[in-house]
Parts: sequence; C-alpha cells; structure tokens
Amino acid sequence: MGTSIAYQLARAGVRDVVLVERDELASGSTSRAAGGVRAQFSDELNIQLGARSLEAFARFGDETGHDIGLHQVGYLFLLSTPEEVAAFEAGVRLQNELGVPSRMIDPAEARRLSPLITTDGLLAAAFSPDDGHCTPEAVVHGYAAAARRHGATVVRHCEVTGIETQGDEITAVATDRGRIATPAVVCAAGAWSRAVGAMAGVDLPVEPLRRQIAITEPVPDLPPDLPMTIDFTSSLYFHTEGPGLLVGMSDPDETPGFATGTHDRWIPRLAEAMERRAPALLDLRRTGGWAGLYEITPDHNALIGEASSPSRFLYATGFSGHGFLQGPAVGEVVRDLFLGHDPFVDITPLRAERFAADALRPEVNCV
Repeated sequence: MGTSIAYQLARAGVRDVVLVERDELASGSTSRAAGGVRAQFSDELNIQLGARSLEAFARFGDETGHDIGLHQVGYLFLLSTPEEVAAFEAGVRLQNELGVPSRMIDPAEARRLSPLITTDGLLAAAFSPDDGHCTPEAVVHGYAAAARRHGATVVRHCEVTGIETQGDEITAVATDRGRIATPAVVCAAGAWSRAVGAMAGVDLPVEPLRRQIAITEPVPDLPPDLPMTIDFTSSLYFHTEGPGLLVGMSDPDETPGFATGTHDRWIPRLAEAMERRAPALLDLRRTGGWAGLYEITPDHNALIGEASSPSRFLYATGFSGHGFLQGPAVGEVVRDLFLGHDPFVDITPLRAERFAADALRPEVNCV
C-alpha cells in the first residue's frame, strides 16, 4: 500500500515524496500474504477497487519493468449451504453489472476446474477467470523502484516515533533517524496503523489478527491453471506455489495481537476441513509455512480517507485481508485525495468516521 501510494504521488509530479519503512520493504504483512487478487466481493466499492487493481496487475510488467508472477487462473468459491449460494448469486449479479465476468457454476464444473476437491455436500460454486494470484514482495519492490525513478525517496530501517503539529496543521514526522518537515502525512501502516493515527490524534479502529499459511511438498500432475480454491464454509483455501501448494485457513480461536510465530493449534481444524472438502491434501507433507497479520476493522472493510483534524492526515488501512489485492487502485485513490481530485470511485463510505456515525459497511465475501 505504501509503495503504491508513493509511486502514484511521485508519478503525478508531487515533489519530495518520502516513504518511511521501519524494517525492510515488504517485511510486514505483505510478504506473508497469500497473494490472491480478485474482484469477487459483495460490496460495490470492493468490486470496483479489485477490478481496477486487476487491470493494474495485468500491465504491471510493462509499466514498472518488474515481473510479479501473475497467474490469472481464477478464484473458485465452493458453496455448501443455501444461504451461501443466495449470497454469492447476489454478489455475481452485482459483479456482472460492474463488468466482472464472474459466474455461478455447478459442482461438476467446479471439480473439473479444481480436481483436488470432492463435491460431497457441495451445492454450487462461484468462479471468475480474471482473478488469480501473484508474488506480493515482487509488487512491493516493483512499485518502490518505479517510485524512486519518479523522484521519491525510500528510507528503510527508520521508525516513526511521532507526528508534530501546530494548531490544526502537521509540521513534521519525527523518526529515530531525525525529523522530516512536512505539511502532510499518509498512514499506510497496516496492522500498526492505530498507533500511527494516535500520534496525530486520529482514531483508526484497526486491530491485528494472526493468520497462518502452510506450504506443501511438490504435487504430481498439478494442473498449471488450478484456480485459487476456497471452501467458503470453512475458509480453507489453496493455490499453486511452485511445484506444490500454498494452503491456509482462518482460525476462529485466534485472538487479536501482534504475535506472528507459527503454531500447530490450527492443524486439527485444518485437517478436518481438508477431509471434508479436499481429502487429497491430507496426504501431502508440509515443507514450510509462516504467519502474518490481518488488519481487521469492525465491519471488515477498509479505512480510506482524510481526517477532519489535523489537516492533511490521510490514511489507507484496515483492509481485513484485502489490502494487497486492492493496493494498485488505492494508490490511485489516495493520490487523487491528496491532489484534491475526485477519485475514480467515491470512497466516502470508507472514511473512519463511519464507525462513530454507526454507518457500518460490512463485506460478506471475506476469507
């Protein structure tokens, strides 16, 4: 998110853009993401942000010169209850109205697309061929390099310690490597955004939640066009990762916090979901894995906007697992907000003030 915004600002001619990173680029949540990219959402804004980002990912190599390993093999949501089917049918209608080529399919077609699954108890599925997955850290480094070419400065190993204000105006960002004079700040700190917002007196209701991923041994005869496959009931998902698979699932017992160590508490529930929906995965040996942080908001929708006070404090955070895939579009949105232009989509409903006004905007299609 930060590198996308820095790139878009610098490309638009904004001078003296400085991206401050506490550690290495992509060392936070991005490098630990599953890398999925999609426009299949239930919320109109999320559909538009996802579709716009898919277009950007498709031209990323030409635009930045970086290969991001994009595989547009589709997203396949497996649906096992009448309620899920009805919700996704409504989602597909909305997606189609907005130009997304998603469709409902029967269990037999779902099995043809993703032969590792079983169709027992499966009622239907939703599929969109334009979705897929790519390499998150490659996107970060591609945007960072392109931002530098347009004049932006990227400062690594530099921790923000405070935001200085005078009256209602921002005057500087304090860091452990010195003071950066500036009249404007964009917070794109992911799971750590609440603390950054507090430095400016802005409440960003974001909390971190650990999610884990496992990598398997090579899988013989793995289809090269295997879609990102999600069992919506359990949240079990998998896609190709080299010669093997990347496998993940949410853990309902996880509590909010910044812990990113891996544990095996989720394995029994993961095995149960595999046995029910993709028993072939049970025979695969785990060869690695990691944990990262989601940045959760109360309605699982993003926070994008500009604070009413102090002036020129902008934010893009709280994406609840959708940040990587929406990064390209949100970079454009924040650029336009900074420049005083109307973005390609009205993001007013995603302002942080919606929680104080009890105007929640829940996203149903979360995994």
